[in-house]
Amino acid sequence: MQHWQPLSSPLHLSSEQVRELWPRLHRGDTEPCPQAEDLLQAWTLFHRGEFEAAVERGLSLTAKGQHAAWTLVNRATAVYANYMEPQESLRLSLLEQAAEQARMHTELQPDNPNAWYLWAYSLGRYAQGISVAKALAQGMGARVRDALEKTIALNPAHSDAKFALATFHAEVIDKVGELIARMTHGARKDLGLALYAEAHAHNPSSLVGMLEMAKGLVMLEGDAQQARAHTLYQQVSGAVATDALEHLVVALAQATLSDL
Repeated sequence: MQHWQPLSSPLHLSSEQVRELWPRLHRGDTEPCPQAEDLLQAWTLFHRGEFEAAVERGLSLTAKGQHAAWTLVNRATAVYANYMEPQESLRLSLLEQAAEQARMHTELQPDNPNAWYLWAYSLGRYAQGISVAKALAQGMGARVRDALEKTIALNPAHSDAKFALATFHAEVIDKVGELIARMTHGARKDLGLALYAEAHAHNPSSLVGMLEMAKGLVMLEGDAQQARAHTLYQQVSGAVATDALEHLVVALAQATLSDL
């Protein structure tokens, strides 16, 4: 595959440090810390920001029948595509690839919440890339919503899925209006607000969640939420990143603040 852009400053994390940080790093998706050392090492590459190497290592494990490694492969692919890939066509191709792999993962492990979550996440980011309106017309919105609801049904503590489902409601309402959103796509403002509140209460230190909520609250309630959104951007931009994903989220929040 085409070589991916490297993180500007890869983090120096050992597998043991990742194991110690795991409860904090994975509070949002509650992915179990791997017992197998080879899978933990692959996840360590992800948390360092070595996304391409993480995918390659993860694929070598899936080839040996370690289905749980698909979570790593799809997460690393989607995170890299969403935050780092500069070429739009390749970014969309990677997200589409991750979505299809995650869909297959749901067939291999139908009771794995993160298989469903990463299907929704990858497809949702792809939908944003081709335009939400176009994606809704193609039925992607329903697939994203259903996969997120399945994630939460399997794991009610999955705050990442609740943030994402709240954003689904916000994006649809923002693009087609409240009435059509509710009647055609099952998107409702009160549900979006409730999901943001629930997810944030469960995982208040989630930088990804705060960033999503800052954008989503404005889509749902406009100027009434501008001050709170600005506060959330400030909180994220001033946070100390623990791993590569948090590093990318902090940088994005700082760039957003500079444009406000």
